[in-house]
Amino acid sequence: MTTRTLLNTLYVQTQGSYLHLDHDTVVLDVERTQTAQVPLHHLRSICLFGNVLVSPFLLDRCALDGRAVVWFNRHGRFRGRLAGPTSGNVLLRQAQYTAATDPVATANLARWMVKAKIQASTFVLSRVNRDYPDARLSRASERLRLLGRRLDEQGDINAIRGIEGGAAKLYFEAFPALLRVGEPAFVARTRRPPRDPVNAALSFTYALLAQACASALEGVGLDPQVGFLHAVRPGRPSLALDLMEEFRAGFADRLVLSLLNRQQLKVKHFDERPGGAVFLTEEGRKTLLAAYERRLREETKHPVFKETVPIGLLPHIQARILARFLRNDIEKYVGYAWR
Repeated sequence: MTTRTLLNTLYVQTQGSYLHLDHDTVVLDVERTQTAQVPLHHLRSICLFGNVLVSPFLLDRCALDGRAVVWFNRHGRFRGRLAGPTSGNVLLRQAQYTAATDPVATANLARWMVKAKIQASTFVLSRVNRDYPDARLSRASERLRLLGRRLDEQGDINAIRGIEGGAAKLYFEAFPALLRVGEPAFVARTRRPPRDPVNAALSFTYALLAQACASALEGVGLDPQVGFLHAVRPGRPSLALDLMEEFRAGFADRLVLSLLNRQQLKVKHFDERPGGAVFLTEEGRKTLLAAYERRLREETKHPVFKETVPIGLLPHIQARILARFLRNDIEKYVGYAWR
């Protein structure tokens, strides 16, 4: 577990830590030992994961200054937010709703998100093709790059959605070449319900990822229901699904492929239900969840900020970049690029 300061936000993930105020400085103690301190005026918000204590004086000061304190459980599920009388969340959400009704803003954001998705899909296919050459992977990678270049010409949201759908189709047509074991087999992407073990593992991991993205958006004050790439529908977290596109291939798919190719997930870890639906068994879920948690703790260098961060914080960072764009603090939204 770690402590990070990114985008003027302090992320505290170290379990059992204690944050308190010393004059105008936030001090972090772990096991009664001071391990970090940050000037309070450097922080716009503080995000706490799991068993992290905060002194009443620090909470009072944050409320007074309009500085958000956000709580998540240890696994990143949003729990709540302290917002003082001068919270800017209403203005941020107003900017989000305005952008969602503006065809140009909607198309721009959707295009940047799809570009990140295509880049991630190409990265996964090319990385495997480098070690295990396969003509299917080469063809799909080249066609995905062509679709990525076509995106730059599109200003219509329906055309952008069409390219996104075409990219997903190309990617999953090549997906069998990413599996290096005979069982379980993969023929095509199926969902609601998944029809084979590979799809069952993918769907379960996507559900975890969607919740992580929704929590990250809640944490910065955005509405997970109002998206740009995914149309708004009752009960659907459209913006969380938008954000998730950046992490499907590079995070979720690679995790599932690793477990299958190393035979940590096998056919015995899945149950077929009447009607053909396939789901993970309790043992299979435990195996996948353990790997998911380990992957979240692994670190990577963010390509924009050049800082090493836990992978689990990437949705939070991207949510803050999106919030900055919607506030007009930056000129464009930059999707996460896997390397």
